[in-house]
Formats: sequence, C-alpha cells, structure tokens
Amino acid sequence: MDYDNKLERVAVMGAAGKMGSGILLLTSIEMADLSLKPENRGRTFTIQAIDVSDEALSGLMKYLRAQVLRIAEKKMVWLRLMYADRADLVDNGQIIQQYVFDVLNVVRPTIRIEAAYDCHIIFEAIKEDPDLKKKIFRKIDGVNPHKPWYLTNTSSIPISELDRDAGLDGRIIGFHFYNPPAVQKLVELICAKNTAPLLQAFALEYAERLGKLVVRSNDKAGFIGNGHFMRDALHGISEAERLTAEVPLYEAVWMINKVSQDYLVRPMGIFQLIDYVGLDVVNYIMQVMNPHFPGEEIHSPMLRSYLELEIRGGQNSDGSQKDGILRYEKGRPVGVYDLASQQYIAAEHFRESCEARLGPLPKSFQPWKQVVASKMKDEFFASLFQELKTMDTAGARLALKYACRSKEIGQQLVANGIARTDEDVNTVLLTGFFHTLGPINNYV
Repeated sequence: MDYDNKLERVAVMGAAGKMGSGILLLTSIEMADLSLKPENRGRTFTIQAIDVSDEALSGLMKYLRAQVLRIAEKKMVWLRLMYADRADLVDNGQIIQQYVFDVLNVVRPTIRIEAAYDCHIIFEAIKEDPDLKKKIFRKIDGVNPHKPWYLTNTSSIPISELDRDAGLDGRIIGFHFYNPPAVQKLVELICAKNTAPLLQAFALEYAERLGKLVVRSNDKAGFIGNGHFMRDALHGISEAERLTAEVPLYEAVWMINKVSQDYLVRPMGIFQLIDYVGLDVVNYIMQVMNPHFPGEEIHSPMLRSYLELEIRGGQNSDGSQKDGILRYEKGRPVGVYDLASQQYIAAEHFRESCEARLGPLPKSFQPWKQVVASKMKDEFFASLFQELKTMDTAGARLALKYACRSKEIGQQLVANGIARTDEDVNTVLLTGFFHTLGPINNYV
C-alpha cells in the first residue's frame, strides 16, 4: 500500500454537508501537503467534492478558503521550507496566499457522481440512510475500474452490512469522525468482518497524519459513541416522561436537561445535545439500531411527536443552533417547546419553580468550563458524588440515577463486545462528547 499513490485521486460524497466539509478540508490539506514534498513534485493530487447543490458547493469553497487561510498562518515554518525554492515568494503574505491557492487547486467541486468513477479513495459522509449508502456504493463500484476503498463516516450502520449488500469484498471501513471533524480529535475505527488489512493500515496512517486519536469499535450497530448516546438520551426522555406525573412535560424537560448538564458536569444537557445533533438524525439512528438489539426498545414516541410538528433542531448554515425541543438565544436555552399548546414556553415562567423542586446544587459544584480544564478532576468528582449521596433532594436523586444508568450503559457496551475495554468507552465520551467524567468510574 503506497499512501501517497492512494491519495492522488480522492472523492468526498456529501462534501458540502456538516461532516463532509470538515473531511474535505482535512483531506485536501493533507493532499496539498503531499504535493509540496520534493519527491512528489510533478504529481497531480485531486479531490472530487461531490454534493447535490451548486449553491452548497459555492458556500463550501468559501468555507475552505477561510479555513485554509487560518491554518496556513499557523504553519509558516513548514511552509517556508516547502517553498524554499520559490524566489518569487518572499514575505509571509505571499507564502500564505500561494498555499491557499495550492490547497484549493486540489479541490474539484461537482454535482456529478461520475466524478468518483476514477478515484482510488471514496470518503462517504451522506445522510445516515443504509439503503442510500448501499445504492451509491454499488453505483460507483460498478463502473470504477480501480476497485476503490471506501471510508464511511456512518455513526451507526454496521460496516459488514454495508460491505455485504454493496458487494465491496472487504474494501470498506468505518471511519467515524466526530463533529466538527476539523476540531474533534476522536475517530472511531470500525472494521467489517473481512475489511482488507491494507485498507486498515491506510486508515490508521491517515488518522495519524491528521493527528487523530483512534478508538476501535467492534462492528455492532451504533458502535461506542451512539451506542451510549442513544441509550443515554432514552434514559433522559423516560425520566422526563416519568416526571409528568408531577409537572408539565416542558418543565420536566427543563429539569432533566439541567440535571444532566449541571449535576453531571457535561458541556450541555441531554435535550440540548439532542437538539445539537438534530431530532431527525437521532430518531433515524435509533431506527437503524433498533432491529439489531431485539431485547431492547431503542425508539422514542416522544421524539416522533416533536418531529410530526416539524421540531427538528440542528444547526443553521453559520453553525448557530436552531430551535428544537429547547428554544435558544445566542446559543443558550431560554425556553422549551410545549407539545400540548404547540408553542415555546419561556423559561422565565417556570425556571424558579423547577429549581426549587430540584433543590440547590451541591456546594462542591463547579461549571463544566472550570472542571474540564482542571488537573484535580479526581478530587473534584470524589467530593461531588460523596456530597450527592448525602443530599435528600430531587436533583441529587435524579443525578445519581442518571450517572448509574450511564455507567450501566458503558458496561453493557463492553459486555456485549461493542467496546473492547472500559477505557475505550470512557475515551469516546471524554474526547468525542467532551464529558468531564467517563461513564465507567468508581464514584457512582
């Protein structure tokens, strides 16, 4: 396997999407950097940026230009070495502009799938739809003479299923970037039963060159990340539904969101995370996973109720949060959608009563931003959970129950052969979800 040769002709399917744009950015930079090495002078590296909309591709190119400009400014020492034989490039500004040109010159934006027919590597980051992915793989593979390798960004679909149904003979691997790919360090690597060893070696080298942290997941639907997240979300939803015996659903949602964020010291509460990913995406992942776990009920009628009313969440094109189960102002939750009245209820009308019902936060409480940067996490969590166990408040009881369920989910992932070790589960949640505490711990 010649790494440089394989990266000479690449395609990214879904290149203008949230995940595809990040994959395209990282890969185009890697390819441009390869082209600048003395041993590769004269070789042509191209990456086909394939999506369904010319308008989206135009926005993609603007995004790439802005991001490459920022990246170039941070690697001036290396760029000066690469352009040392260019007498026309004198000052930093000239070098930066040349590098931006060289990276963008690698990219070929197109709405035609035929552009993938001559590629050696296919990165796939389209909708999380098994049938659509298989259809596209079969279409490309039926006419591409190079027997390309496929790196799919699926976060839930078993790789062996995609391999078998698309007839790829082991030329596919799960390479699950976390969002946003350009920032997130974590990649889940998932092999099918017969994924080619050379493809595995390429994927590991590619990840290493991008500076990614690789965690291997076994090939079971949902893998480690969504295997935990979907069940964690279902616990939060069921707890909110249980609380409706005492309060309206919108108040219950607010309380569970606060407990899962503040008491468990996470960057966002569970309903905010569902909104961030998108209710439609979460629901679809659950639909993918559910048939693979006949002993569980991995679905939520409550989520479908929101979707029937077109409550979807997700992000705007500028990355800002759309309203979902929660309503947002400047990225902060300020209300909750009420299914009964089909309108958002401002938090100012119920926040105080919800906080009174939950009770005070533990005295040892610290916000996520403070804890995530702390070198004393062990001492902090030992104190926090010891205090929670002595508190006779609804908030403390809900938090302990939530933490216990999170730990149980993590342990199940290991017991069911999805994660290889407890540490792998913790790494995915700490790195991919920015939790401050891995679910499998000694504090609960």
